[in-house]
Amino acid sequence: MRPHHSFTCWLLTSFTLLTITLHSAAAQDKASGAANGGTAAGVVLSPFQKDEVDIAAEKAIAFLLTQQKDNGAIHTGNHETTMTALAIMAMASVGTQPSDPTAEGRAMNRALTYVLQEDRQDDKGYFGQKDGGRMYGHGIVTLMLTEMLGMSGSDEQDKILHDRCQKAIDLILSSQKEKKSVSDRGGWRYNPNSNDSDLSASVWQLMALRSAKNDGLQVPAASIKDAVEYLKRSYSSPLDRNGLPSDKAGGFCYEPGHRHATFTMTAAGLLAMQVCGEYDSPLVAGAADWLLVHPPKWQERFCMYGTYYYAQGMYQRGGDHADTARKLVQEMLLKEQDGNGSWEAKNGEERNAGRVYCTSMAVLSLSVKYHYLPIYQK
Repeated sequence: MRPHHSFTCWLLTSFTLLTITLHSAAAQDKASGAANGGTAAGVVLSPFQKDEVDIAAEKAIAFLLTQQKDNGAIHTGNHETTMTALAIMAMASVGTQPSDPTAEGRAMNRALTYVLQEDRQDDKGYFGQKDGGRMYGHGIVTLMLTEMLGMSGSDEQDKILHDRCQKAIDLILSSQKEKKSVSDRGGWRYNPNSNDSDLSASVWQLMALRSAKNDGLQVPAASIKDAVEYLKRSYSSPLDRNGLPSDKAGGFCYEPGHRHATFTMTAAGLLAMQVCGEYDSPLVAGAADWLLVHPPKWQERFCMYGTYYYAQGMYQRGGDHADTARKLVQEMLLKEQDGNGSWEAKNGEERNAGRVYCTSMAVLSLSVKYHYLPIYQK
């Protein structure tokens, strides 16, 4: 269960004040015995001293703020609602809230206000039409809104947020019920009325449902169960009558019936299964082991997208899987960050999506050390 949002807000505020106090004390120590970031012999630095990830995240958020438009949107290309939602999640993942009296907090509040405008969502509750984000965008925006419930800047905004959330969730639920083949049941694809499914689109909807259910919104347990069953049918190794895979290590595929696992889909499936409580599933164990052998590669297709799922999914798995993934992700992303704080992907699809997209995904990947967003907490 996620902690109550009001308690989370209090905790983050208290933590921030404590951090400021300790940073001040550490600064005095460094002034007397350190130069250029080094330390004098015998000086013990504060455990809250910023490391490379903290500095990279701060630079990334600063970049995102430079991309905010007059209307509050944050984007560097198309799909402005979806990209704004990703930027909001990135800011939230490092502890920023729209009620914070800071430049970041004010920018986040303006961005949230933009997403909550009536024209962003149609009368059926769909966020994917206005900005062309389709069901991918709808799932991303819905997940962001469910995570922000209770953290908005005012009671009035929170009420609007709640109403927008439930309408968006209702659309996800109705879309799942579209007539589909047996193998596609429980999943989603490009449009609300699609009669087929793929894992990439489905995972965003599933995480939104799981987050909404944690918030107390109306989400039937059967809808999440059906989605998990769809995930299982997308596993690369055949399952026996007891649901056990024939191969110890396997991954997830873009569509059911395929036997060629990919890095991106395996990482997505790993995170989604665990978010839905399937921690002890042999498919989770198999996917985590598969990812140890097939880590992210900077220039491969959809690296930013897959690395986000990989970082969060392996963190959920814990142990050596989490340690290995954290080190690999940090090493890969930190050296690829540009001087202005942003990231630009090397693969064509993600490079075309723009720097707000790439930077937001990178921050979400690095933010496992903070685990502020409730959906990613163990």
